[in-house]
Amino acid sequence: MGIVAKATGIVGGAVALVRRFSSPSHQAVGQKPEIPQARKQGLMTLKLPAAEGWKNGRLPSCAPGLRVNAFASNLDHPRWIEVLPNGDVLVAESKEQPAKPETLMDHAAQATMARVKAVGKSANRVTLWRDADGDGVAEIRHVFTENQNQPFGMALIGERFYLGNTDGIRVFDYRPGETRLEGAGDALVSFKPHGHWTRSLIVSPDRTRIYAGVGSLSNIGDKGMSVEEGRAAIWELDVASGKARIFASGLRNPVGMAFEPVTGKLWTVVNERDGLGDETPPDYLTSVQEGGFYGWPYCYWGRTVDDRVPQDAALVAKAIQPDYALGGHTASLGLCWMPEGTLPGFGAGMVIGQHGSWNRSTLSGYKLIFVPFENGAPSGPPRDILSGFLSKDEKLAYGRPVGVTLGPDGKSLLMADDVGDIIWRVTAA
Repeated sequence: MGIVAKATGIVGGAVALVRRFSSPSHQAVGQKPEIPQARKQGLMTLKLPAAEGWKNGRLPSCAPGLRVNAFASNLDHPRWIEVLPNGDVLVAESKEQPAKPETLMDHAAQATMARVKAVGKSANRVTLWRDADGDGVAEIRHVFTENQNQPFGMALIGERFYLGNTDGIRVFDYRPGETRLEGAGDALVSFKPHGHWTRSLIVSPDRTRIYAGVGSLSNIGDKGMSVEEGRAAIWELDVASGKARIFASGLRNPVGMAFEPVTGKLWTVVNERDGLGDETPPDYLTSVQEGGFYGWPYCYWGRTVDDRVPQDAALVAKAIQPDYALGGHTASLGLCWMPEGTLPGFGAGMVIGQHGSWNRSTLSGYKLIFVPFENGAPSGPPRDILSGFLSKDEKLAYGRPVGVTLGPDGKSLLMADDVGDIIWRVTAA
């Protein structure tokens, strides 16, 4: 396997180098993005930097007026963060468990992902971090729960703690201030595992429902649509009855979710399909309508048909165009609403953790960005909050942003970095 993967990876790298000369000069970003015409890649572009981590005092670069410090360190692939009412910070530590490769491309993709520690043995735990002295650095660590199945999203309603494993949602009894959950929890909802495996969770403002993001198994329904049933969707769980249903569909890989307070609408960031070019189609930020269909796998950015896929004209006709493009293959994963006054120089809007691309000749993402909002909608170009996660020659990744949330003090952001194995804290300088 190693020789085959390396050889295929070398070919893929050579292809990426050739394609770089014809890559678009602009990013498809904003409410009216310039999306280049699709160019079928055939052999997929495979390009990822090697995981370097943060050495010799190196830190991410901050926007003017901000500073960053490590809130928690020495984690094992931290992906998602949940802040409890008492200020304790929960971190889901988990990693993709790759299926047995079936094709040369599978071998090469897994070898490429391994370079940046994106696949391998998963810690399968949630840790609790406590900053007891309030200095912005957690000095107390507990294992909150372990032996889970690729845990990711977390939510607390009253004294019930909900955990999004790759195969479903489990619920545990929780008492305020405790540092460890007891037992294995009760299964509430089952999801199909593998593929896009993360299961983010968010609680509705009225605390009666939980929403869960469930990504597709494949890129464009490559193994047929029957195995995609229940996937590429956001699910809604009614907490009182325990009943779950699909809330919105056609979302290839919806990960982070947030509620916008002016309109009360649910928003999500979605990772779009691969194999059509560096900037085609863009990943996106969008509001989510109940019963809405967003195109996958038949079309993208509204009703632009992907002719690699057997078509369904009726679904294409009802596809909803997303609200805001985030650039091609930025792998936008983390999402949280940031109120006015949280960070100096930034108003109210959405904060997005961009994990960074692999399917493009010139890398993109690898940033924590801010999208300003006015009257419940995006109102301008994105701005960097944190950058400097990627070396200038694109060969090394010092870190990769994932989950992001408001800090316990309401005046900071916490961001998971799964290459640096750090939770970063961003505050006023």
